[in-house]
Amino acid sequence: MLERLELEAFLTLAEELHFGRTAERLHVSTARVSQTIKKLERHIGTPLFERNSRHVRLTEAGRLLREDVRPAYDQIEAGVERAINAARGVDRLLRVGFLGAAAGQLMAQAARLFDRGNPGWRVRLREMQIVDGLRRLRAGDVDLLVVSLPHHEPDMVTGPVLFSEPRVLGVPSGHPLARRDSVSLEDLAAVRMLQVAGAFPDYWRADRTPRLTPAGRPVECGPEFETLQEALALIDAGEGAFVMGAQVTRFYARPGVTYLPLSDAAPLEWAPTWLVTNTAPQILAFNQAARSVAVRLPPPAPVGE
Repeated sequence: MLERLELEAFLTLAEELHFGRTAERLHVSTARVSQTIKKLERHIGTPLFERNSRHVRLTEAGRLLREDVRPAYDQIEAGVERAINAARGVDRLLRVGFLGAAAGQLMAQAARLFDRGNPGWRVRLREMQIVDGLRRLRAGDVDLLVVSLPHHEPDMVTGPVLFSEPRVLGVPSGHPLARRDSVSLEDLAAVRMLQVAGAFPDYWRADRTPRLTPAGRPVECGPEFETLQEALALIDAGEGAFVMGAQVTRFYARPGVTYLPLSDAAPLEWAPTWLVTNTAPQILAFNQAARSVAVRLPPPAPVGE
């Protein structure tokens, strides 16, 4: 039987792929996280992570364990939270998923505003990974998800844009492009573009990881990744590059990755989405709260400031 800390440490490290950030989230020391993971690996009998001085990655055994354990852990956590909410007189939960730190901050403020205006309801925020956000929305793990556009899924409704940000290209700091002040979409032909794992709509892949530059030059495909932290680790290791929102310059800075403004790329926009079959009025109430918060936010600063 696995202990709670072992499960929490494993699942958090599987998301962060960084021992320091995992320790911060769990409010324990980095040494405690390392000891806990080693104990879990001894218990299972195989390494769950590949780690060296440059990156942390899931092994195949670790990936399988995450896929098997995550749904059960989430179900237990949801059950405990329902019991706590019942004791507090909260009748219903609105589960809101988000991707990235900027969306997380906005959703936290929107949740507080929503909770004040909707007695008997409470928002539960859930951080999603890029590879499983849509799947978990369709599975009913969350009621609403904030996604980056474009988003044209026939079984989902897309709400109004909440915020936008400039696009940047994350490249290894040792790459020749890293010495430039900015790059263009034509420069994508000079790097290997990392690919998001799993089945993603063609229109989304064409927007984020195009196969050709605007002038028709081929763009080489790089390794696949499942989480943002894994993408950054791959970039740091010199395995490729990826297009991201400029929020990474504030929330995900690391010495081995250089973020370059994309001078001719349209801003990256973020909007809420939910299933067509979910007609709960609280969905629209939360969107209104999110918009009220978003319009008060200052415009994003230019990349590099």
